[in-house]
Amino acid sequence: MPLFDFSNDPRAKVDRIRRRTLKMIMEASKSSFPSEFAAFLRAEEGVIKELMLLPGTVSGNSHAIFRMSMLPIDFTVVGTIHSHPSDTSLPSDADLDLFRRYGWVHIITHAPYEMDCWTSYSGRGDIIELKVVD
Repeated sequence: MPLFDFSNDPRAKVDRIRRRTLKMIMEASKSSFPSEFAAFLRAEEGVIKELMLLPGTVSGNSHAIFRMSMLPIDFTVVGTIHSHPSDTSLPSDADLDLFRRYGWVHIITHAPYEMDCWTSYSGRGDIIELKVVD
């Protein structure tokens, strides 16, 4: 049982993503290939609307490392997005650790980075559905 229950936090209720934000995620993932792309997700009223690039993020063929000390205090940040250069969006143990430590919703994209090449996860690592909206 978690020490604190944040399930009533509005950031835990994210269930939609804007189509243009998803397109931006896919283009950034594709242009970063073969390195991983990584950013934070920002949402308002349950809708992911923006990405936040964190200064000092390091990306390679099998990793993306955030400099968490560079993350500003921003209550619209709800989770993370990163790409996999492979054809799977299954989270690694390191991904699951990040999910547990930070945020409520996480997205992993995978090659070839088309609009259906992604999966969203809860902070516990469970697959969740995000509805794509205009």
